[in-house]
This record gives sequence, structure tokens and C-alpha cells, in this order.
Amino acid sequence: MPNEAPTAESAEVDHVALLKAEQAGLHAQLQELGFGDPGDTGLNYDSNFADSSQVTAERAEAERLATELREALDEVDAALERVSAGNYGLCEACGKPIGGARLEAMPAARFCIVDAAKQ
Repeated sequence: MPNEAPTAESAEVDHVALLKAEQAGLHAQLQELGFGDPGDTGLNYDSNFADSSQVTAERAEAERLATELREALDEVDAALERVSAGNYGLCEACGKPIGGARLEAMPAARFCIVDAAKQ
């Protein structure tokens, strides 16, 4: 059944550790792109580079990727807040437990598989 509660096997998974590992990885990726700290504007490119259009394209791609990483980081942070609030693992749409396998695969999941398909 898709909305089944976490099993004993999945209950052994430390979801907080998974979330914190994902959070650390996202921070590291943002740092690599030069967006690790608030106010960072990305990597510095050589202003004497002959192909300024290439630099512009690469900068735009880095900014797009940084935006996606920040959104993923926001989801992880929200999941950690749900852990603190005591409602981690409950579907935000129906209130039923999110399956353990889904939480293991996607620790920041907000919806059970049934409601995720409706989104």
C-alpha cells in the first residue's frame, strides 16, 4: 500500500542524518559555484577572456544551478524543521505517514506517493 507507515526496517534509517548529509552536500556545491555565503555573486571570471559571451553563458548557468541548489536546500531545511516540530514523515496533503522507502530515497519529501502524483 503506498501510504503505509514506516516499517521496522525503514525505522532504523536515521532520516536526520540523511537530511544533514544532504544539507552539507548542497552547501558544498553552492560553495564550489561561489554562492556559499549570502551576498556571494558566483565565481570570478577573467575580464580579459576573449569570449565574453561564453563567460556570460557560463555565469547564467551557474546562477541557474545555484537557484536550484538553494531551493533544494530550503526543502531540506524545512524537513529538519518538521523533525523539530514532530511532524516529519507526515504527508502535508492528507496527514498520513509517508512510506519509509520514500523517505529513505527522498528524506525531504513533503507528500506521500499518492499525493505527490497529484502535484
